[in-house]
Amino acid sequence: MRGALLVAGTGSDVGKSTVVAGLCRWLARQGVRVAPFKAQNMALNSGVTPDGAEIGRAQVLQAAAAGVPPEVAMNPVLLKPSGDRASHVVVLGRPAGLADAAAYQERKAALRTTVLAALADLRARFDVVVCEGAGSPAEVNLRAGDLVNMGLARAAHLPTIVVGDIDRGGVLAAFAGTLALLEPADQALVAGFVVNRFRGDPALLAPGLDAVRAATGRPTLGVLPFLDGLTLEAEDSLVPFAAPSAARPAGRDGLTVAVVAHRRLSNVTDVDALAAEPGVAVRLTTSPVEVERADLAVVPGTRATVADLAALRALGIDEALARRAAAGAPILGICGGYQLLGAAIDDPVESGAGRVPGLGLLPVTTRFAEDKILARPRGRGAAVGAGVPVAGYEIHHGRTARHGGDPLLAREDGGEDGCAEGAVLGTTWHGLLEGDAWRAALLRWVAQRRGRAFTPAGVTFAAVREASLDRLGDLVADHLDTVAITRLVEHGPPALPTVALERIPA
Repeated sequence: MRGALLVAGTGSDVGKSTVVAGLCRWLARQGVRVAPFKAQNMALNSGVTPDGAEIGRAQVLQAAAAGVPPEVAMNPVLLKPSGDRASHVVVLGRPAGLADAAAYQERKAALRTTVLAALADLRARFDVVVCEGAGSPAEVNLRAGDLVNMGLARAAHLPTIVVGDIDRGGVLAAFAGTLALLEPADQALVAGFVVNRFRGDPALLAPGLDAVRAATGRPTLGVLPFLDGLTLEAEDSLVPFAAPSAARPAGRDGLTVAVVAHRRLSNVTDVDALAAEPGVAVRLTTSPVEVERADLAVVPGTRATVADLAALRALGIDEALARRAAAGAPILGICGGYQLLGAAIDDPVESGAGRVPGLGLLPVTTRFAEDKILARPRGRGAAVGAGVPVAGYEIHHGRTARHGGDPLLAREDGGEDGCAEGAVLGTTWHGLLEGDAWRAALLRWVAQRRGRAFTPAGVTFAAVREASLDRLGDLVADHLDTVAITRLVEHGPPALPTVALERIPA
């Protein structure tokens, strides 16, 4: 099998990322060398490739589903929102400045060459490339400069399927309306629809799918059932992380984890591994009461450190964290969260605010620099989990210096990372909690400080993630018309009718 396919959607968060991951896992099982691709991703969850490039976290997961290492060609353009109207632009894994919506539209012509070259490179090296769209292809106000939906499909002649989330309601109208809003040349590439997150009797849905086919001339290529318990990180930080395990802990007591919900939350997927632990209940919150009462408070990454620090103060979460620290209740800060736990932040880069006081819970200071550190460090635990192997990835402009306390981690290059003082811990490393040994050590440390009879259950997080990816592969194999999908990949879309919206009388 050789070719490519675009998975578009009726909107954001309808399941495009998981459908792409499922297709990648299904194809890899058939012995097909497959790669994911997303031309332009807007997300605050990102990862670092083995060669030190930054790409969207969803493409890292999709590469794992395909059984190949993640690489920058899989996501050549990444937008990381820093406010309501501006984003930091990452091109080919490297920072490429800040742009508002208007300025970014002007850059798209140059970026088109980059995007198409990355896709061509993947297609030359892999049998199949499964591309993911963004938002909806029917956002006609953005069509002229589109890089990721039908603009990409037209440029690379990609057969396209449109995914809709029936759990939200209105999916049949969304299918027909999406198609009808497209230009005829775009419509010609849309070959069918996929219903996602269906609950109930498929027989009751059949008449609606027949009506969609009659109205559009396109079949529904599958109805994917709703799946509970998938431990897969979300593309967008605003999407809740993996559901907590329902299993009981090995000890008498469970543990509660309150994760501070920054407005510009970044890489909150760090806590997915905690949520996968039996007996650990993880909750995203802006409540000072929940932050103070939990067994562990996690202050995660943020793309707007100074702004989110001010927001925490406005909410009273700063006082809740201070009371926790004084009472010896555990706190873990990760990347931006670690920075704001410190004594001061000097930021001439991200916010331009200069020197601002931090929360003062760790003896560290942070200064932002123009260049970004992108790395995949390894080492061993120090202040917590002494001697156990650790690994993670770094994505930050801030340089954090420790002036007291103890290092949290010892790097294999002889350096150190993070800080531990009393019950407050901080690290620059994302992905640290995915390490089973260090995560278990952290949970034992939390349980001891909280007087809980809790014993980690010995979860292997990599195996949990693999099992979820296998479930997605099964979903594709069992519920999609894989014969039709294969035909689209190999031969492109068949001749299809154009659908026109009826003009509404004045």
